[in-house]
Amino acid sequence: MIRLTGEFKVTLDEKSRISLPASLRKCLDESPLHLTKGSDNCLWLYPDSQWNDMENTIMKNTDLFSKKDRDLRRRIIGPKQDIKIDNAGRIPIAPSLREYAGLSKECVVLGQVDYIEIWDEERYQAFLTDSEDEYNAASEELSLRLKKQRGISD
Repeated sequence: MIRLTGEFKVTLDEKSRISLPASLRKCLDESPLHLTKGSDNCLWLYPDSQWNDMENTIMKNTDLFSKKDRDLRRRIIGPKQDIKIDNAGRIPIAPSLREYAGLSKECVVLGQVDYIEIWDEERYQAFLTDSEDEYNAASEELSLRLKKQRGISD
């Protein structure tokens, strides 16, 4: 199984490409890669096998007759672009995806084990600051679930 991890600052070039860090590229030997709109106004980059699993999960668990489900499909599956890493280790970012994520010059590439998030650096820093309380609450909830699984009480 691949392990896409790490936080990297990268630059969006004048042709709307970013260089993927070498440590991530070595895990991305599948082609094509799949780039789409993600949650929180970032982009999600998936290796082919992970994309297929995620797409199948969405399709099996959504209903065409549900407005919320159609919206989810439209926001994740619809805008997906098939891309390849070029010989210089760069990937292209389509204008619609670049605009959605607000990508300017400075970006952050964030490994999430089985996919990668691509953020505008300012948006990423704002997200971290704005979501600090949610992060702390989620951490506490996880701690409680783990203690419960282990039979540990507070």
